[in-house]
Amino acid sequence: MRWLVTGAGGMLGRDVVEELLARDEQVTGLDHAALDITDSRAVDRAVATHLPELVVNCAAYTAVDNAETDEEQALRVNGDGPRLLARACAAHGARLIHVSTDYVFAGDGRTPYAEDDPPAPRTAYGRTKLAGERGVSDELPATSAVLRAAWLYGVHGRSFVRTMIELEGRRDTVDVVDDQRGQPTWSADVAALVADLGPRVGGDATGVLHATNSGEATWYDLAREVFRLLDADPDRVRPVTSEAFPRPAPRPAYSVLAHGRRRRLGLGSPRDWRTALHEALPRIRKETLRETP
Repeated sequence: MRWLVTGAGGMLGRDVVEELLARDEQVTGLDHAALDITDSRAVDRAVATHLPELVVNCAAYTAVDNAETDEEQALRVNGDGPRLLARACAAHGARLIHVSTDYVFAGDGRTPYAEDDPPAPRTAYGRTKLAGERGVSDELPATSAVLRAAWLYGVHGRSFVRTMIELEGRRDTVDVVDDQRGQPTWSADVAALVADLGPRVGGDATGVLHATNSGEATWYDLAREVFRLLDADPDRVRPVTSEAFPRPAPRPAYSVLAHGRRRRLGLGSPRDWRTALHEALPRIRKETLRETP
C-alpha cells in the first residue's frame, strides 16, 4: 500500500513511519514544515501529488494548557485540519486514519469508557479534538477510522517517562500525582495498530477504536515502575494530589478506555502497560542519555 503520514516529525508520527518501513510499505512522511494541515490548498496538493491509498493523520496541537487561551488556533489544527484531510481523501480516493485522544471524555467515569460512550470534553483541547473526530466522520464516513490514544510516551520527543528518567538522575525524591488514573501507552504499540488496521479501513474497520495499552495506573504508579526498571528505589517517588500541580486545563481524573471494538474486529487485546514499558524503557533511556549534554 501507499501511505502518507502527516505530523511525521512527532513522537507518534515517527513511530508510524518506522513501523510501516519495517513492514516494507511505501510510505511518505510529512512533518509540519512539509505540510500545514490547516492550509486547504496544501493539503489537497499533498494528497493529489502522492496519491496515497491511506493517509494517517498524526499532526496535532498538543499543548493542552496553552489551548485554554489559544483555542482558536488549537481548533484550526485539531478540528479544521482533520476535516480538510478527510475532504482531500474523499476527492482523491484515499482512506484515512485519524489519531484522537481520551480528552474527548469528561474524565469522571469509574469504568472504562467504551468507543460509543457519549463524549463530553471539559477542556479546550478536548473540544478541538472532538471537532476533528466529527470532521472526519462527516467528510469520510465509510472509509475512515479514528484511533483514540492516551498517556503516550515514546523513544522520540518529550514524555512523562523521559522526564522521570531524567529526574531519577538529578533528584533524591520526586513528587508525582496519584489521583489521576489512565493507561500509559507506548507510541510504538499505537503505530503497530495503525499498520495492522490500515488495510481494513473502508472494509469492516471504520469508526472509532481505542488505541491504548491495557490495564490502568496513576502517574505515581507509572513513575514508581520507571524507577524500579532503572534499578532505583521506587520509594523515592512520593504521591501527591493534583492540587500540588495546578494547571490551566484540568486533567481527567479517570481516562481508562475499553477495547471491545478492537477485540470484535479480531485485532486482539492490547498488551499490559507494564509489559510495554519494560520493553520500551531501555530504548528511551538510551535516547535520553544520547541527547543529554
